[in-house]
Amino acid sequence: MTSPQPETETYEVTLSNDEQWVVHALLANEIDDAIDENQTPPAWALELFDALEADDGTTVLTGYQAQRLVETMTAYVDAGATPEEDIVHGSAVAERLEDRLESRESVQ
Repeated sequence: MTSPQPETETYEVTLSNDEQWVVHALLANEIDDAIDENQTPPAWALELFDALEADDGTTVLTGYQAQRLVETMTAYVDAGATPEEDIVHGSAVAERLEDRLESRESVQ
């Protein structure tokens, strides 16, 4: 007897045009960097990039994608050469996702 697969936790996030632009650019860089290093781009980044391309501002992320985006965005906004506008919008995305992730953890 097999047990049913657990449902993947998902998070629906609405992004402003500026936030979507920062996330899109970050993911494009993540994918390009992997390709430049002759590596396979991370599946989470490719899937999320495709979701952003097909979206109208509301994106559904898995828990894993949300966590990886928070980590990658946080590293980007904490880097020394990040433009101020990217810091503002990128920080807003990371904080919103962190809040969503933490609220789910406290419910379970």
